[in-house]
Amino acid sequence: MSRELTRRLSQLYVGLALYGVSSAVLVRAGLGLEPWGVLHQGLSERTGLTIGVVSIAVGAAVLLLWIPMRQRPGLGTVSNVVVIGVAMDGTLALVPQVHALSGRIPLLLAGIVLNGVATGLYIAARFGPGPRDGLMTGLHRVTGRSIRLVRTAIEVTVVATGFALGGSLGVGTVLYALAIGPLAQFFLRVFAVPAPDAGSTVVAARTPRGAIIPR
Repeated sequence: MSRELTRRLSQLYVGLALYGVSSAVLVRAGLGLEPWGVLHQGLSERTGLTIGVVSIAVGAAVLLLWIPMRQRPGLGTVSNVVVIGVAMDGTLALVPQVHALSGRIPLLLAGIVLNGVATGLYIAARFGPGPRDGLMTGLHRVTGRSIRLVRTAIEVTVVATGFALGGSLGVGTVLYALAIGPLAQFFLRVFAVPAPDAGSTVVAARTPRGAIIPR
């Protein structure tokens, strides 16, 4: 196995695991989750399943929607479905609930920054988009609508549905939406793996602007 492939695989799985950890940290902060996290938490409240299991189930369901759009999953796509949910449940089992606001605010900030790090790691590894990103880019290709419009429509639908089911929507959701783009773009450059045919090509330059938020 080449050194580059070893690095890319390491980035992929470390990034996905950290994404699950960051999502769990946002849950413990209790100040609002990322858009898909709102949906996962709402479904968890309704079904009694852990939020990690719900994340895996939703990821698998979204992946099925790729079929009529003729999207092709990569190793990163399939790994995304499983690893994030497992890491999330594992972290929630280890990290206790925090009640004091003085503790919840630092948790929120740490979760958002860690999410940006995780995004940069796993997307820069170039093993395929997450199932939710693939849904967005697939709908963009099929409908001809802009990435920005498709992404906004998906996330508004996801947040509204999750909130109606009992998911946590708050200041953290807004702060995440504002911060994750710049954070992810920065860490994509930090963790960029040179493409085989482009020497020092920056992965972020090849990443669709509207697809920067993973999953």
